[in-house]
Amino acid sequence: MAQGWCKAAAPPAVNSTHTGMAEANATTFTNAGQTPDQKLSGDMLLFSTGLMVFASVLWLAIYWSFGQRFSTLIPLTFQGLSVCTIIFYLKTRKLEPFCLAQLSLFLFTPFVLQWSIGNFVNASGVSLWALLAPVGAIVVLGTRESVPWFIAYLFMQTMSGMFDYLLQWDMRQIDMQTVAVFFALNFISISAMIYVLLWYFSREKGKLVAKLDAQTRAAEMERELSERLLLNILPAQIAQRLKRQESNIADGHADVTVMFADIVNFTHMSEEMSPSETVHLLNDIFSEFDLLAEKYSIEKIKTIGDAYMVAGGLQKRDNGYYVDAVANMAIDMQAFVMRYIAPNGEPLKLRIGVATGPIVAGVIGKRKFSYDLWGDTVNVASRIATDASPGSIQVDAVTYRRLHNRFRFDEVHQVHVKGKGIMQVYSLIEKIPGAADNHLGKT
Repeated sequence: MAQGWCKAAAPPAVNSTHTGMAEANATTFTNAGQTPDQKLSGDMLLFSTGLMVFASVLWLAIYWSFGQRFSTLIPLTFQGLSVCTIIFYLKTRKLEPFCLAQLSLFLFTPFVLQWSIGNFVNASGVSLWALLAPVGAIVVLGTRESVPWFIAYLFMQTMSGMFDYLLQWDMRQIDMQTVAVFFALNFISISAMIYVLLWYFSREKGKLVAKLDAQTRAAEMERELSERLLLNILPAQIAQRLKRQESNIADGHADVTVMFADIVNFTHMSEEMSPSETVHLLNDIFSEFDLLAEKYSIEKIKTIGDAYMVAGGLQKRDNGYYVDAVANMAIDMQAFVMRYIAPNGEPLKLRIGVATGPIVAGVIGKRKFSYDLWGDTVNVASRIATDASPGSIQVDAVTYRRLHNRFRFDEVHQVHVKGKGIMQVYSLIEKIPGAADNHLGKT
């Protein structure tokens, strides 16, 4: 039995009764250094011990009235030892020795009391109280660890039966009416105690499960919030790679369409607005841009002041639809901004630059992650956005060749791009009515 207890009491172990609770609270401890599962076991044993100590008062009264002076010493001894084990546990919170000692008292005391009286009948079946040992072992230790205690209980009952059958007891007989009354009292008492014990266990277990469920829901909500925050910063595939603890995340992409958008004369307007109005304006505009990016399956990269950056083709490399998608998004952005009026009453305009070509994408930083793009394509998109006239969408030659069959452009013109020299660029006007988007992205 001691071996079975040690197996159940070791902190890493999980008994079959409390498996779910122990797994869910493997790292949650009370102030006394116990898991909630261990605390419930200790509380159950304290509760059952209190019931047994109270019941032993009944034994004292019964056997004192029978003149069994020696037999009254047994429940007194049980009470004294139980009080000592309770004090020991409350001071040390060592569940193993408390459980072993108290279950042993539950098991042996009723049999010793019965043998001191003489036989099963005269003692009115007081040995039935020993059933509390295996029942208590089930709720405190678990189903597997309770088996030795139940076997010990059956063995002790068998031995008592053999004693009654083989030995002749020189004891005065008690009238059968009295025996019947105390039989009923013992049966009623032990039945009530087992029921109350199991009821209390079920109630406390329900409370613990409800608490664990609440903690699980809270942890799940925290996890979902963290997931949403991570996805607000990084593309979904990059976020998954970070969760797998990949380091130095960097990818080369041979064909990506990059778009930069700047609000014209924003610095001057912000000087005429309060800080809250400035933030409100940017939040309104960029929130609408976010919705458009989601609508066209375009990846938002970042915002820098009043600049907004997106890219198409980062995740779906085999689908050239992203070139058309970026163009459609740019047209919708211009249409939205033209309808938007700033808090100071001024109309807003955008400068937009779009370029297509190879880029490098990756994550930088250890604490505050930043997903960014590098390469000539990014520089070209940024520079032609700066060079674009207010309210226009300026694209490079590569993007123009991908779109000219489905979108209207003005005449080609040349601009000087720092680091690249003279480049041919085109101003995107609108989509040709009835033209379908090109899902191959090439002409």
